[in-house]
Amino acid sequence: MPDPLELRDELAASLSFAAGEAAGYLAGIADHAVMAPGAEEALADWGDELPEEGSGALESLRELAELADRTATRSSGPRFFHFVMGGGTPAALGADWLASAYDQVAYAWASSPFAATMERVATAWLRDLFELPPAFAGILVSGATMANFSALAAARSWWAEQHGAQADVDGIAGLPQAPVLSSGYVHPSAQQAVGMLGLGRGRIHVLARDGVGRIDLEALERELDALDGAPAIVIANAGEVNAGDFDPIAAVAEVAKPRNAWLHVDGAFGLFARLAPESRALTDGIERADSIAADAHKWLNVPYDCGFAFVREPFRLADAFTVGAAYLPAGDDPHPNFGMLTPENSRRARALAVWATLRAYGRAGHRAMVERHLALARALADRVDHEPDLERLAEAKLNIVCFRAHPEGVEESALDELNRELGAALLADGRVYCGTTVYDGRVAFRPAIVNWQTTEADVELLVDVLLELLQKAGA
Repeated sequence: MPDPLELRDELAASLSFAAGEAAGYLAGIADHAVMAPGAEEALADWGDELPEEGSGALESLRELAELADRTATRSSGPRFFHFVMGGGTPAALGADWLASAYDQVAYAWASSPFAATMERVATAWLRDLFELPPAFAGILVSGATMANFSALAAARSWWAEQHGAQADVDGIAGLPQAPVLSSGYVHPSAQQAVGMLGLGRGRIHVLARDGVGRIDLEALERELDALDGAPAIVIANAGEVNAGDFDPIAAVAEVAKPRNAWLHVDGAFGLFARLAPESRALTDGIERADSIAADAHKWLNVPYDCGFAFVREPFRLADAFTVGAAYLPAGDDPHPNFGMLTPENSRRARALAVWATLRAYGRAGHRAMVERHLALARALADRVDHEPDLERLAEAKLNIVCFRAHPEGVEESALDELNRELGAALLADGRVYCGTTVYDGRVAFRPAIVNWQTTEADVELLVDVLLELLQKAGA
């Protein structure tokens, strides 16, 4: 095969083929098993050595589409409950396709005024969607891990400044250990971010008052008072992954803010509770945070991957991430240069999908979606409560229902193994996708409802399949 330039006429046919395959894939996503039978076996046998002579664009796309049809996880479909992950609304998906076609370098105004403007507007709309104070500035990143990393990098900059140092210029080797305090709900992505920032993920002081991890406010107050005014970083959690629970953010703010602590809120999906009147109180106090992290590819339903962070003092992001070179914009360039506020210099124009879904459905549409998902979670909790072989383990405060199989006559000591086996059988079955977790020391299921296409029938099918598999297991 010749140089791609000599085959540029393949472009139109390639895009047409891709559009047709994508339309077919998405048209059947609600009816297809989330994981097709034999997918893992097919992938194990697939793969050749790098070809010397290529097969051309259309042939390579046909091979890719055929493999995807047999093996791709329908994780953007309505019955993927395994992780807290949405799909892509029609507007977001269309914009994401255009983002690939336009292929903007979303580093700086100089590389793409269009991408920079879209990100400025999209992040302002997100701030307004969640009714955050105007002082907050937003950035788009790859997901909650980088959102936590970016926000906590700003926190580290503030903490070092309290000690008369510039962490991002001079490092932190000569400074005291930074106190980082959180609850038992602290997410691995936040732990990872703390580790990458050199603050020691193993040094996060977890203050939990019960078996599931809610923050111990009295212990937090004691710990901060013992620092005698020295700066600290407190991570509160909005939307715990096993049951959707929240740290009491307003109460945490009451303790942390007068005691010289930076308050960061990890709101990967819980931030969206702010949109619905029935759940908004869970986020009370978040407006007092110094930084907030969240995912757009969760409840906003833009295609993977996209996250965002808000920081009350955005200059601290510039302190952490601005780099200089003769060919780059100056640090005092008045234009929006989001690459100078994030850890990624190579940045896709994620703002297009965020802007498009907010423009298409507005505040009211996204509120309605969240309210519908909350109603589905309540319906699932009610179904679990009425099934004699199932047991709910936590209040369904948001969009996650935590429960386990508990058939009559099965000893407590055997329930964990039974639920592990049931979880493995559910994933192998593939019709719906929901794995197990450990909640309060017990193996359980924790389906998360965030996909824009999920209906009551999808939620009912989850329980139907679990009960069917439980019956097959003879339990």
